[in-house]
Amino acid sequence: MPKQNSPYNAFATLLNGNGHPVSPAELHGLLLGRSCAGAGFEAEGWFADASMLLEKEPEDNVRQALIGLQEMVKGELTSDDMTVVLLLPSDDEPLPERAAALGQWCQGFLAGFGLAGGNNSLSPEASEVLQDLAAIAQVQDALEESEDGESDYMEVMEYLRVAPLLLFTEFNKKATPEAKPSLH
Repeated sequence: MPKQNSPYNAFATLLNGNGHPVSPAELHGLLLGRSCAGAGFEAEGWFADASMLLEKEPEDNVRQALIGLQEMVKGELTSDDMTVVLLLPSDDEPLPERAAALGQWCQGFLAGFGLAGGNNSLSPEASEVLQDLAAIAQVQDALEESEDGESDYMEVMEYLRVAPLLLFTEFNKKATPEAKPSLH
């Protein structure tokens, strides 16, 4: 049975075809992590961080894909929809493969968050989210093909669609001064 050409598979093909041995999930996690920690959305900073994972300077077609990915993430984090779409294998893929990608996504997120927000003080909620991500990254091999395994995977995915929004909100507060009363 041929594999569906999902966005994940298409990105994986692009990366592998250009000699970048990194999973799209880890790259997307890195981008979301750095964005949530307050790194902003400037392309050059994103390219510098991505190049560490890519193990070499990205070619033009990969750079364009990275810009597209960044624009998608920026739109998701700054819109009123409060929805994050994770770049993971499709539901047609075997559960162990999807779980491994989920772990890679969490590892990327934690690396990106650490790169961009290493000196930020964490609220108890933010600290708990990061601890949860670290735990999820470690249990990726525990999910087995079963109804319970699918259910657990879906629960974790739902959590990971919301967790970045909490961190983004906390670390990207608008730095607008309070309005001072007029003295007229």
